[in-house]
Amino acid sequence: MQTTGRAHPPSASSPAPAPGSAARWTRWALWALWLASRAVLLLLVLKVWVMPGPDVTSDVHVIYRNWYGVLGEGTFPLTDVTWQYPPAAALAILSPAVLPWLGYAEAFFVLAFLVDLLVFALLLRAGRDGGRSSHGAWLWTAGVPLLGPTVYSRYDLMVTAVAVGALLALERRPRLAGALIGFGAMLKVWPALLLAGAVRRATWAGAAVTAGVVAAGFALTMPGAFAFLTFQRDRGTEVESLGALVLHVARQYGWEGQVLLNYGSMEFIGPHVETVSRAAMLLTAAAFGWLLFWRWRARPGRPSGPGEAARRVVWGPAVPALAGLVAVLMFTVTSRVISPQYMVWLVGVAAVCVSFRGGGAGPTGWVVVAACAVTLLEFPLYFGDVVGSTPLGLTLLLLRNGLLVAATVMAADRLWEVTVGAAPGEPAEPAGAEPPRESPRSA
Repeated sequence: MQTTGRAHPPSASSPAPAPGSAARWTRWALWALWLASRAVLLLLVLKVWVMPGPDVTSDVHVIYRNWYGVLGEGTFPLTDVTWQYPPAAALAILSPAVLPWLGYAEAFFVLAFLVDLLVFALLLRAGRDGGRSSHGAWLWTAGVPLLGPTVYSRYDLMVTAVAVGALLALERRPRLAGALIGFGAMLKVWPALLLAGAVRRATWAGAAVTAGVVAAGFALTMPGAFAFLTFQRDRGTEVESLGALVLHVARQYGWEGQVLLNYGSMEFIGPHVETVSRAAMLLTAAAFGWLLFWRWRARPGRPSGPGEAARRVVWGPAVPALAGLVAVLMFTVTSRVISPQYMVWLVGVAAVCVSFRGGGAGPTGWVVVAACAVTLLEFPLYFGDVVGSTPLGLTLLLLRNGLLVAATVMAADRLWEVTVGAAPGEPAEPAGAEPPRESPRSA
């Protein structure tokens, strides 16, 4: 209903809020939450406060510190089966050298904090672009601290920063995105999965050239650059993985296997473990097959169906990030190992996805955040129950892995819907997304 009459000027005693004041207050609240949560993480890794359970910082104090000494002599840890990383991981392990006035562990934690800040700033800045929002920064702010001190005690945060930068650059700077993906793959392999949603030749070329140059450089200058391939191949079924649930349940019915420290993680040893590991690898192969089938069905420019009514498939800018999230989720869920630090990969990629307005990845992103909260409970707080296959430990694993499976199905369903499954005449790109500024096949 409209009213007529003279408009009253605003009262001098109660001025109208300035345009954008709500957004400024929101940003201040976001910064305050980020700073407070990260202060808690620093207090935990510096052991001002001590979290119950195993000491998650021992990887930095002992393992990383020992690797630092070996790498500093110009060679990779050739006889250490726990070194299971591509050659550029050496840069992450050696990075505390840039802060020589601090001890190794303290320098590593400070660098982790700064990398966390960098990702937060990138997501916050991306949220100011047209077609995006600050939801990604909110998800990152909430998800990372839910992993507890583990997230600052592994170099996965550094890898995730490279992946986030690549996804944010995909739309406008495809060559830079490809270079970051290639470099990230040489840090910890999984960023190569982000190519699942890349269609520009410049991205693929940038990834291939960068990975090749980095690999060749390390191979020519440091012995043992690719020894990690053998160590990674021989890993078994880790107690937190999806396949491990079968063995946890079997324990309740008299299965006589045990859990031992093997290849740097707690793994099941005993009858039928190899069968479970092979089944996990078959699931990974099936996931890869699904991604290939999706790419064939969703090729940009391909008719969506027979007849003149079929539309052409057009990808919105949110699709490559969503495809990357689906790929990373699939390969994490089907892996023989789901270490707690893997969750930060999912948080980072999901944060980029939810930063797109109308992209539809929000529910998946917050399911990932919920899985992070359960992960903190199963490691480190109740890890003894997980290792012992107690009812509590089994419940936590069922809940966490169930959330990851749910997130995978949700993300894959959304990806199929926005690229393949829309009815003829409906838009192919995510609702609210802007169309690409150039042809997806251009460089």
